[in-house]
Amino acid sequence: MQSIKEMVDVTTVVGDAVETNDGSVIIPISQVAFGFGAGGGEYEISKPNASKSENGKAEAVPFAGGSGAGVSVKPVGFLVVRMNDVRLIAVNGNPLAERVVDIAPQIIDKIEHIMQKNKHHSRVKEEIN
Repeated sequence: MQSIKEMVDVTTVVGDAVETNDGSVIIPISQVAFGFGAGGGEYEISKPNASKSENGKAEAVPFAGGSGAGVSVKPVGFLVVRMNDVRLIAVNGNPLAERVVDIAPQIIDKIEHIMQKNKHHSRVKEEIN
């Protein structure tokens, strides 16, 4: 259990940050899954009247047991932090869809700017006429 506890540390899920030359910070993100199981049983001795010994005391019944554990660490992506921008770059997935989601705010800002510009030009034309 102590080994599993050490493996499932927060630094395993969110890795150590790495700073690049341009000032960006890259943080690896992972998915951690773990599990364990244990079992056992007592088995009868195949001799008749095997539960008592010749002197009348109970004999020990054979016991068998086992346990196991497993840990899986799967990289999910990288969190990239720049001056005014934070992005998650996924290891798997659709890069086109992620790119569309990343640039959607910029597209909306440009559309709003164009609409405001058109309203301003319409007002100027109305004032001239």
